[in-house]
Parts: sequence; structure tokens; C-alpha cells
Amino acid sequence: MADKNNEDMQLHREAVTEMMSLTAWCLQGDFNKRPSMSLVVKVLEGLVSVETILDFNFTNLTEVGAHNQLIEVLISSILPSVLSGPR
Repeated sequence: MADKNNEDMQLHREAVTEMMSLTAWCLQGDFNKRPSMSLVVKVLEGLVSVETILDFNFTNLTEVGAHNQLIEVLISSILPSVLSGPR
């Protein structure tokens, strides 16, 4: 995903890859597999490594209903306050 024609991305390829991995970790469909914000900060500080076993299915599933209307399937009906974990 890193642009091979972008010198800055190539110069910082390892950091770019790490940020993409961190982003993928935070976007997993199963909220129980997502890191807490304190863990994200530790990754950014270089104290913790990014989880390597990730669920890469990040998109909302859609179904085509009657009359070709798109119906979005809800992945989670959990409140955002629960998704982000304890404060």
C-alpha cells in the first residue's frame, strides 16, 4: 500500500507499514479485538508492538433487497462508549 514512487514513503517505509498495521488493528469488525486508546499510545511511543493476527474484514456488509435497494447490515449495535472500553 505504500507508494513506491513517493520518496518520503520509501524513506520511512517501516514507519508507514507500522501505522497501517496499527490502523488495521483499530478497525477490526470485532470490537473485542480492538486495542484500547492507552495501548494505541504505547504503540505510538514504541513501547508495544502491533498485534499481528488481525481480522481484515473492515467493510460493512450489504445486501440487495427488493427493488434493488441497498440494505446495510448492522455489524454492531453496541454503544460507542462501550466500544471504546473503560475510561
